[in-house]
Amino acid sequence: MLSRDAVCAMAPVAQQAKLAEISAAADRVERFNMVVSSPSGLRASDYGVTMIQAVRAMASDQSGNARPRMAVVGTLQTPGASPTRHVMTHGAASVPPRTIAALVVAAGRGTRAATGHAPKQYVALGGRPLLAHTLAPLLAHPAVAHVLVVRHADDAALYADAIAGVADAGKLRDAAVGGIERQDSVRAGLEALAAVAPTHVLIHDAARPFLTSAMLDHLIAALGQGCHAILASPIADTVKRAEANSTGHRATIAETVPRAGLWRAETPQAFSYAEIRAAHASAARAGRRDFTDDAGIAEWAGLTVSLVDSGGGNTKITTREDLAMAEQRLARPGRGMLPDVRAGQGFDVHQFCAGDHVWLGGVKLPHSHGVDAHSDGDVVLHALTDALLGTIADGDIGLHFRNTDPRWKGAASDRFLADAIARVRAQGGVPTHVDVTVLCEAPKVAPHRDAMRARIAGILGLDVSRVSVKATTTETLGFTGRREGLAAMATATVVFPQA
Repeated sequence: MLSRDAVCAMAPVAQQAKLAEISAAADRVERFNMVVSSPSGLRASDYGVTMIQAVRAMASDQSGNARPRMAVVGTLQTPGASPTRHVMTHGAASVPPRTIAALVVAAGRGTRAATGHAPKQYVALGGRPLLAHTLAPLLAHPAVAHVLVVRHADDAALYADAIAGVADAGKLRDAAVGGIERQDSVRAGLEALAAVAPTHVLIHDAARPFLTSAMLDHLIAALGQGCHAILASPIADTVKRAEANSTGHRATIAETVPRAGLWRAETPQAFSYAEIRAAHASAARAGRRDFTDDAGIAEWAGLTVSLVDSGGGNTKITTREDLAMAEQRLARPGRGMLPDVRAGQGFDVHQFCAGDHVWLGGVKLPHSHGVDAHSDGDVVLHALTDALLGTIADGDIGLHFRNTDPRWKGAASDRFLADAIARVRAQGGVPTHVDVTVLCEAPKVAPHRDAMRARIAGILGLDVSRVSVKATTTETLGFTGRREGLAAMATATVVFPQA
C-alpha cells in the first residue's frame, strides 16, 4: 500500500487516479458502514479527502485483505442543505475530528521596514494595524478553531490595540511571548498551543496581510490528504547567483540558476502539530538556529512537505516600499480593476425626556434634558452602526440589539458600533471614511466635535482625519426645531476585496 508521503509526492492528476483506484478497492471491504450524526465544524471541502483517508486505511494492505480499525470524520454539504457529519467506521470507536490552530509570528522588530515608531506589524494600513489584517482571514475561516499570536515582550500595549474590535475574537488565545530568533518564537507558540491540543497547525507570518480564504481552502485541503504543505509561488524571474566575494550594489554574476522547479516559499505553512513541534524541539537540541522557515525544519527532520500554489498576491511586507505598496493595494483592491466601494447610510432619532445629559458620538454632553431610549440613546453612534451594517446588507441596529432585550438596557452604544465594524471586517471590508450630521437646536456640538471624532476613530480603527462630525439646526422647524428631540444622519464608506 502506498505511504502518505508517496501519495503527497504525486502530481495532482496522479493523486486523483491513485485515490480512485483505492476507492474502488474499498468497495470490497466487508462491514463498511456510514452513519450520520450532528453537524461538524469541518469545511465541506474536507469530506472528499477524509473519505479517502478512511478508504485508504480500510481498503487493503499489500495483500489486499487487511481491515484496520479506524474512523474518520468529514463534512458533506449540498446546495440548500445544512452541513452533515459523516463518520465512517470499521468496528472501532470514532477518532475525534481534526482541530486546526493558527500560529501567527509577530515578535520581530521589522528593522528593514524602518517605520520609526513601531514594529511593522503594528503600522496602520487602510486605517487599522497590519496585524489586524493578517488575523482577519484566519479568525473568519470556519476550519480554524484557534488562533494564537506570538508577540514581543515589549509589545503588550501595541498588541492590545491591534486586536481591539477584531471579529471572531473568541478564537483568539492569549498571546505567547516570543524569543530572540524566529525559531524561538515559533517554538514558544507551539508549546503554548499544547493547552488546546490541536491536530494540525498553520504557522503564519504577521507581515503577510493579504492571505485569502481561498488560499486557506487549498492549504487545508492538502492537510486533508495527509500531507504537510506550504503556500508557495513558482519563480517566474530569471535567477542569478552572485560571486561569493561580491558585495554592495554591484555584485558579479557567478552563474544563472535554472528556475525550473524553483518556488518562492510563503506562509501559512501547515503541519501535523505533533510532528512539527517535535521537529522544532529536535532542532533546538541540536543547536540548529539557521532555518529561515518552518518547512526547512520539517525537511531537516525528514518530513515530506507539499507545495500549494497560492496563486500570487500573498505578499510579505518587509521594507518601507512594501508598506507603501500595501497601502495602495488596500486603497485600490483588484489591482487596476474597479474597486468594490460601498456607501451605507444611517439615521436615528430620540425624543427628549427628563435628565441632565445626552450622549453624542460616545461623548457625554451636559444638557437640560436626557433622551428617551432603551440604551444610552447616542443617535450619532446608532446612525453610524446602521450605516456600516448597510455596507454589508446586514439589517439594522434593531435587528441585532432589540429594544426588548434587557441586556441592552442602558448599554453604551460603542458596543453596537464595535459589533458593526467587526461584521464588516469579517467580510474583508476596510472602512475608509465616515461622515455624521447631528440635527438639533441644543446642545451645541461644536465644543465637543473633536472629542467625538477621536472617540469614533478609536472605535473604528480609523485615523481621525477620516472621521467627520457636523451639526446643524432646522431653523426652529419640525420636532428638532421645537426642541422635542434630536437626530443624526451618517454615511460610511467601505472598500471590499474583489470577489
